[in-house]
Amino acid sequence: MFEPDDILLAARIKALAHPARLAIVRALLRPDAGRCCCGDIVRDLPLAQSTVSQHLKVLREAGLIRGEIEGPRSCYWIDRRALAAIGAAIDTLGAAVAAPGTLVEA
Repeated sequence: MFEPDDILLAARIKALAHPARLAIVRALLRPDAGRCCCGDIVRDLPLAQSTVSQHLKVLREAGLIRGEIEGPRSCYWIDRRALAAIGAAIDTLGAAVAAPGTLVEA
């Protein structure tokens, strides 16, 4: 019924549909971030460690971030290819809306 790419895109957009997860993604996108450990992310957000961990899990399951255990710490980084795919899909939608003859209502 739906294309696999569309199902994946919808799941990834849904994973971004929470302010805390957007904040985590932005934190991981900072030029100085590279890889961030969970504790570093917790320090930057007004959320409990368990809450941040749950949000990281959602982002990881959607394929937006990658993670690995480094000793006693879990460190994460952005999957830039996955995030770029979302950006490209949104750009395509935006271009369709802006196309001549497209009705846009406020």
